[in-house]
Amino acid sequence: MFDNPYSTAVLAWYETNARDLPWRRPDASPWSVLVSEIMLQQTPVVRVLPAWEAWMARWPTPADLAAEPSGEAVRMWNRLGYPRRALNLHACARTIVERHGGEVPDSHADLLALPGVGPYTAAAVASFAFGQRHAVLDTNVRRVLARASTGVEYPPKTQTRAEVALAESLVPPEPAVAARWAVAVMELGALVCTARSPACADCPIAGLCAWRLAGKPPYDGPPRRGQTYAGTDRQVRGRLLAVLREATTPVPKAALDVVWDEPIQRERALDALVADGLVDPLEDGTYALPG
Repeated sequence: MFDNPYSTAVLAWYETNARDLPWRRPDASPWSVLVSEIMLQQTPVVRVLPAWEAWMARWPTPADLAAEPSGEAVRMWNRLGYPRRALNLHACARTIVERHGGEVPDSHADLLALPGVGPYTAAAVASFAFGQRHAVLDTNVRRVLARASTGVEYPPKTQTRAEVALAESLVPPEPAVAARWAVAVMELGALVCTARSPACADCPIAGLCAWRLAGKPPYDGPPRRGQTYAGTDRQVRGRLLAVLREATTPVPKAALDVVWDEPIQRERALDALVADGLVDPLEDGTYALPG
């Protein structure tokens, strides 16, 4: 039996507090929603917005992107981070053209079968682009539900079956309302029920929140370590890719060697880029983005 004590308050809050994001507008295409969801993986809206706008201006349809080499997707990705997402989007575009006539499929199963699309992204696109009824569990939603329903400050590091069951039990029965609920609770987590400084005074469900009513007990689970970047292989990979993005022709190995002094780490990072399909080593000893 459906029982969501939070939906009315959260939906009303969303009506007046939602950010005006282009991929949420009524005229947003399913492709634009898919692009936004892949870009937003582990990347904040403030960084995604200009990248999304540039991407959609250049490739407004899957066919537009599919017609270009995958290296152009990597180049356009610029510094959004985790550049394999660019290859995934390019592979998605080609699959959509080859298997779905150039139109993003509306079936959850077909979305889940697209390259690089996991359960969250498939549910999000089905909900936000096609108004379907799915439980959409991103980091923000998991945190809101952990606090409001479970009474703990943070959800487990890895998503659990109990979380999925809870999220599914809270999805409104009407598809259109369910899709609205999915984006509303996500927005609540992004703007109010934030990880470090939750604004409980502004929360529409503060009076129902189990964590707040329990006195906001501090997190007592495994240590939550933030991701580091400086000095990591990720930083080296980023510098190597930056050289290739800025080049109009293949570059010699010497042009890559100068970006990082430590040769073992530099070679390891370059080998990883090649293994991931983000860099092509050419027969003449030069390197380029994938063709």
